[in-house]
Amino acid sequence: RLSGNIAKRTRIGIMSMETGRKNGFAGQNYSAISISQSVMKRSVIRGYFLNQESFLSDAEKKSNPLKQYGRNAGTDFNYSNLDGTISAWAAYHQSFKPGIKTDNLYLDAGFNYSTRKIGFVVDVSEVGTNYYTDMGYIERILNYDAARDTSIRVGFKHLFTQLNYRIIPANGSGIRHTFELTNYYVIYPNNSFNEMTQGLIYNMEFRNTSTITFSGTRDDVQLLYPISFTDKIPLPAARYKFQYASVDYITDNRKIFSFAGGIGGGSFYNGSFRQLKGGITYRKQPHFAFTIEAQYNKLSFPEPFGATELFLVAPRVEISFSTKLFWTTFVQYNTQANNFNINSRFQWRYKPMSDLFVVYTDNYFTDPFFKNKNRALVFKLNYWLNL
Repeated sequence: RLSGNIAKRTRIGIMSMETGRKNGFAGQNYSAISISQSVMKRSVIRGYFLNQESFLSDAEKKSNPLKQYGRNAGTDFNYSNLDGTISAWAAYHQSFKPGIKTDNLYLDAGFNYSTRKIGFVVDVSEVGTNYYTDMGYIERILNYDAARDTSIRVGFKHLFTQLNYRIIPANGSGIRHTFELTNYYVIYPNNSFNEMTQGLIYNMEFRNTSTITFSGTRDDVQLLYPISFTDKIPLPAARYKFQYASVDYITDNRKIFSFAGGIGGGSFYNGSFRQLKGGITYRKQPHFAFTIEAQYNKLSFPEPFGATELFLVAPRVEISFSTKLFWTTFVQYNTQANNFNINSRFQWRYKPMSDLFVVYTDNYFTDPFFKNKNRALVFKLNYWLNL
């Protein structure tokens, strides 16, 4: 991997990596090139090309031709005025797959206006049904059909708007108030209704950095396929309307001990949803921090759709041995994913902008008890060339 400036206002990035055949999976090559050109005072034009190539046998190519390769190319423009109050963006991306010529575009455009007191964002996007990202992912394009245990690709178009209003004390004392309204509207490629989520947030930030947040959402969803949140009968494809409200509190995070907690509940599709979460952080500056977070969720549906309880526990330890040596370990227990995960990372900054990383990851099924899923030890070296 190589990245850097080839001119004062021009930057490039080049990467290529390759994997061998393993356990029936074909070898792969992943390559990428990107270029950024600064224009005007604070604006950028970017272009990129991604290529994923599979080393398949003739039989593998015949059985699944879409796996032969996946390519993406695109460009985007990001504009910002000098004082940063106005920004705008536009993007055109296209994917390339064997035999696919239509519905393979991603288009996006947006505008943002932000001042000390007022903020406004609008974003319009379209994703074609045949827009593939073999070197990334796109949310919501894959729709899971729980009745047939399969996923179906369906493109979408969305309109997102957000409005913020802030009340900030002139002398820096007192409470800072923030009001936020959001609206997320999604339609299917044939312009039929898919989903709308409306949100309202009220946040109070105190002088000691503690915060309390009240939020509420209203959802309207048209399901194309049955969906399941329990091990019972899936919910049928239909139109559902439901609401949710919550309150969250975070104490002064500058203290040795800080706490966070929240409670929420409401309707969920044709059932109900309850959530309780909390966390505690111990911080001993400048070398040590320990955090543990926990979350409990309960979903209840009328018969015969069942109910379920979900638990998440996630401790995290961060140690700074010096300004050059760091060690972070993250553990997560998740009943929804039937997973116990360990992720431990050691970082040595041996010179400015240059790092050695050693990362160990381990995943286990929690049922049956601690059966190993996968394990990895990864080494990564970055070296900064100042040419």
